[in-house]
Amino acid sequence: MGRAICAAVHSDPELDLVAAVDPAIAGEAAEGVVVASTPEAIGRAGAEVAIDFTVSSAALSNASWCAENAVHAVIGTTGLHEEAFEQLAKMFSQGTANCIIAPNFAIGAVLMMRFAEMAAPWFETVEIIELHHDGKLDAPSGTATLTAQRLSTARRARPGGSPARGGGQAPAARGSETAPGVRVHSVRLRGLVAHQEVLLGTTGQILTIRHDSLDRSSFMPGVLLATKEVPHRAGFTVGIEALLGL
Repeated sequence: MGRAICAAVHSDPELDLVAAVDPAIAGEAAEGVVVASTPEAIGRAGAEVAIDFTVSSAALSNASWCAENAVHAVIGTTGLHEEAFEQLAKMFSQGTANCIIAPNFAIGAVLMMRFAEMAAPWFETVEIIELHHDGKLDAPSGTATLTAQRLSTARRARPGGSPARGGGQAPAARGSETAPGVRVHSVRLRGLVAHQEVLLGTTGQILTIRHDSLDRSSFMPGVLLATKEVPHRAGFTVGIEALLGL
């Protein structure tokens, strides 16, 4: 993802790639810049926006550096807990730097979540299957978790009341009830990139809403959009829905 983002930023006529940071490959070249080992290189280069696609253990400290140094942050790292989101919101409410964090920057995936949210009130049962490459560390994915939360909230508004739920404790094969009434099943398989199905069922019918990212290039339009918009979005923003007018 780091190399793909560097290439996308470098190719965009409205943006300039001025620094890249990755301790694992420090000293190598990426689209005309030398990869550094610490975030201080971002400050020395005069960067206005930093894009973070790392791991959850590093993302929070990277974001803290950005907030303290007045550098806007675009974060695509997943696996962060609710407490981390609260810390990020606090960090970026106290200074001049802004932050946009999203579990998925693929515009099709954002639309998939919105379509599923619209349909959810009209179906008694819903389950999510998310499928990713075998190198993805967190499960369920950030996209699946956010989808489950939104579907659960939307279903509470449906005619008839609260979401239908299966009785008792389900075995592991039934996935994880990530939000009330919404189970998520995670698949990690070599050859996949990022895929998600939302299955909605009611009497006599099933609705399937699916999105497939076949290549990491699918995330780049959303990342570039967030990079250009983050200076104008005060404070802390979750998701790119607002950027798309959704």
